[in-house]
Amino acid sequence: MKMKVNKMNYKTIFTTMLLLFFCFIKGNAQEMLSLENAVKIALENNYEIKIAKNDLKISQTNVSAGNAGMLPTAAATISQNNNLQNLSQTRSDGTTTSLDNGKSNSLNYGVGLGWTIFDGFKMFAKKEQLEQLEKLGETQLKFTIITKISDVQAAYFDLVQQQQQLSALDTTIVISNQRVSLAKNRFTIGKASKLEVLNAQVDINTDKVALLRQQELYQNSKIALNQILARDTQIDFRVDDHFEIENRLDFAELKALAEKQNPQIESLIIARKVAELELKQIKGGRYPTIAVNTGYNFARNESSLGFTTQSSARGLNYGFSASLNLFDGFAQRRNEKIAGLQIDNASLQIEQQSLALESQLATAYQTYLTNLELIVLEETNEGIAKQNLDITLDKFRIGTITTIEFRTAQLNYVIAKVRYSDAQFQAKLSEIALKELAGTINF
Repeated sequence: MKMKVNKMNYKTIFTTMLLLFFCFIKGNAQEMLSLENAVKIALENNYEIKIAKNDLKISQTNVSAGNAGMLPTAAATISQNNNLQNLSQTRSDGTTTSLDNGKSNSLNYGVGLGWTIFDGFKMFAKKEQLEQLEKLGETQLKFTIITKISDVQAAYFDLVQQQQQLSALDTTIVISNQRVSLAKNRFTIGKASKLEVLNAQVDINTDKVALLRQQELYQNSKIALNQILARDTQIDFRVDDHFEIENRLDFAELKALAEKQNPQIESLIIARKVAELELKQIKGGRYPTIAVNTGYNFARNESSLGFTTQSSARGLNYGFSASLNLFDGFAQRRNEKIAGLQIDNASLQIEQQSLALESQLATAYQTYLTNLELIVLEETNEGIAKQNLDITLDKFRIGTITTIEFRTAQLNYVIAKVRYSDAQFQAKLSEIALKELAGTINF
């Protein structure tokens, strides 16, 4: 009998070690994805960030004196024409000359240079406008990056919360297994009915269903985070199992930062400057436009009939041109008025966005403060629920409480853990939202 027990013990130990080994292998197969690495991967891979970076490069490429019209333009031209005609000429003395299939040709080539030296200062306004558009591209890239970092952090801490909920469900299944074992033992010795065993088995199956649902949600959330990171959605990983919540954010400081560096406000301010420079270019139409030009050309003509059968010329040409709009059907005045209204709209959009930002910031901050208080409350509730479960479990082992009372204490503990985890998650989301609005979210 002793040998049998030892054999069973060795078998149990071997099985346990084997399971631990496979768990160890599985755990090591998963990537430990830190929040810092997740943000880094997103900054490198995310498609929206890549597109915003390319848009910025386009804006940077456009900033040039040539694109603003400040530089001269040069062009080389060549043209060659041939004719085959039946010709007839009557001279002044009355004689007539004719030629069938007479040939003639001409060849012209040269280089020309043109330069607008004054256009009512439009070229300078255009150059400054291109520089402002470059700044707008930088601000839009910043906004895209901040938005994506916010999305990554929210998705990451959602997984942290779900991992904590999985841990809570694992704990309740362990307790439910103990309950089933106790119920079976009590039924074996005649201290409990079959109904108690069946109820315990039903409850543990219910817990397993909840665990499977949570595991499904957890895996789908991993896929969603991988998509944000723009990498293979089937990459398996695990995340940290705790929250780090900054509980000293100051509303006045956040508001000052938001007014100063919120990318949406920055974009609207730049857009207004662009509109002002557009008006400046339009007003340039009231001034004359002066251009100088020069070139070197060669021309040669040949004809089978005529006083001159061949001629050629080459040389330098130069000059200037000037033009002034005297009347264009009031288009100049109309365009200036429209440009002025666009500036007014840009100013109104800044005021509108500033008010919306202040409202969002105030709402998010109040939610943040409430969630911080909820964390303290839910942490206390979890501790109380844990003490209650421990006492209830001890009483259940000795048979002094009913199955319903035990199940209630068990569910209360799980609910308390889930609510505590959710309170931390909601507080973290509020913190992320505040930093996103203030433009201070960590890169």
